[in-house]
Amino acid sequence: MASKWLRSLVPGIDTALGYRRAWLLPDLRAGLVLTALLIPVGIGYAEVAGLPPVTGLYATIIPLAAYALFGPSRVLVLGPDSALAPIIAAAIIPLSLGDDERAVALAGLLAIMVGVILLFGGVLRLGFVTDLLSRPIRVGYLNALALLVIVSQLPAFLGFSIRSESPSRDAVAIVSGVLGGQVNPIALLFGLASLGLIVVTTRGRARIPGVLVAVVLSTVLTMVFGLQDVVRVVGALPKGLPAPALGGLDWADAAALVVPALGIALIAFADTAVLSRTFAARRGENVNGSQEMAAIGVSNVAAGLLGGFPVSASSSRTPVAERAGSRTQLTGVVGAVLIVVFMLVAPGVTAYLPTAAIAAVVMVAAAGLIDVRGLIALIRMNKVDAGLSLAAFLGVLVFGVIEGIAVAIVLSLGAFVSRAWRPYRAELGRIRGVRGYHDLSRHPEGERLPGIMIVRFDAPLFFANGGIFDDYVRASVTGADRDLHTVILAAEPITDIDTTAVDELLGLDDFLASRGIVLIFAEMKGPVKDHLRDYGLNRRFPPERFADTVGAAVDKATGTLRGDLDGTQWGSEA
Repeated sequence: MASKWLRSLVPGIDTALGYRRAWLLPDLRAGLVLTALLIPVGIGYAEVAGLPPVTGLYATIIPLAAYALFGPSRVLVLGPDSALAPIIAAAIIPLSLGDDERAVALAGLLAIMVGVILLFGGVLRLGFVTDLLSRPIRVGYLNALALLVIVSQLPAFLGFSIRSESPSRDAVAIVSGVLGGQVNPIALLFGLASLGLIVVTTRGRARIPGVLVAVVLSTVLTMVFGLQDVVRVVGALPKGLPAPALGGLDWADAAALVVPALGIALIAFADTAVLSRTFAARRGENVNGSQEMAAIGVSNVAAGLLGGFPVSASSSRTPVAERAGSRTQLTGVVGAVLIVVFMLVAPGVTAYLPTAAIAAVVMVAAAGLIDVRGLIALIRMNKVDAGLSLAAFLGVLVFGVIEGIAVAIVLSLGAFVSRAWRPYRAELGRIRGVRGYHDLSRHPEGERLPGIMIVRFDAPLFFANGGIFDDYVRASVTGADRDLHTVILAAEPITDIDTTAVDELLGLDDFLASRGIVLIFAEMKGPVKDHLRDYGLNRRFPPERFADTVGAAVDKATGTLRGDLDGTQWGSEA
């Protein structure tokens, strides 16, 4: 029993015990291919996050090893991410005051806080919170993040530097630099060539990753022609292994990072959950969302303790691992070990690696976040959703990355409240020769029943829409061109009712009773009936005020079995 519990808690043990010899070569090969992508991307995202390049490798090594043990997915690759890097930078740069050591410490603390939040979320099974970021909001938010990352890399791509302040000011500074003749032609050539190589090889599905070709070729050319003094280079990495780097922090720093940590945790898990489910479905596997959340939490805590920064699953590196033949988490372990070997054996190689090439790597990866097709689809399908997406996009650009998270969440909640506040409502009638009761606004040929009005309200009844429900029914009754003795509420779409809505319901019942009209509830769900009972309304609404179907309610109101001219009986609303 204990062994089973341990294996469920640490899926890596289960994989190791059931490992097949046939998987070894594909995993080793995939790990080798993956490493070629992990090193430049890790370095690039560290720079986007405002951190020393080596921290990007620390934030790659540790999470890969941790996730191999605790992660439920066999192919997911964790590491620095283009969606998180701008948020990390926005959180730590104002607090670091230009001190790299303090920036690294703050990034580590941020990763630990993100990890703790995700761990608690996994234990408490709070994976549903990712629903706060609806698809339209995510499309707009990620499009904005991609644009910010690309803009942040343009100076390095063009061969000069600026002091980053805000997206608008950065854009002005870049234009000024270009117009002022600060562009370095050789750096620009490296950037364009790297960009072209990566794009062409990616579209052509070349066996050798274009990132590897671009980085190696740029490094070799810089070394051979002695261009390290002509173009900006990454610089030699420190020789050594990941180590704790959390000195000089206090509680005020933790307080300042709470909001960014919550935002990063939400986005990291949302991205990882979608990616994990996608690849699991493709492989015929099943992934537990809560376990996934906890695994990302453990990986982030481990990264923060050993000089890294917040990470999530990678939508660019995971497909590379899969296409290279990855079978299990061993691929990630191989990648982590090879990065360690690189750092111990050849850390000085990056002294010849042009930052323009790294900028090209990051820009291509960030471009993968852009979803123009998704935005066009939203515009075609739903103008409101398209507007929400655009608002989230502008929220990030105008208010900032961290504030943009709050804007996105508020917009998501606002969209939900708006739809529930003003849901679809309809009067129902019958159509000759067709069973059931149907929306008269969609079926003008439908007929109203003499003395009876059937209404439907397609949402839970709560404080925000109870008054709208009341007003709709009153207006319908008042405007009716016939004498009514019964109003039937087709209540199946009503999944809940709160105390405010109950007050509105009682007021409506009084209004109808004053006109000699009886209110009947048809197809009301059991839990909603339970709420009415809990509110002490058993006497107000006795069993005879309820009917199992709309048809049964009509029978009850008329005392006969309804039918049309050819004898078709009328059942419940379809």
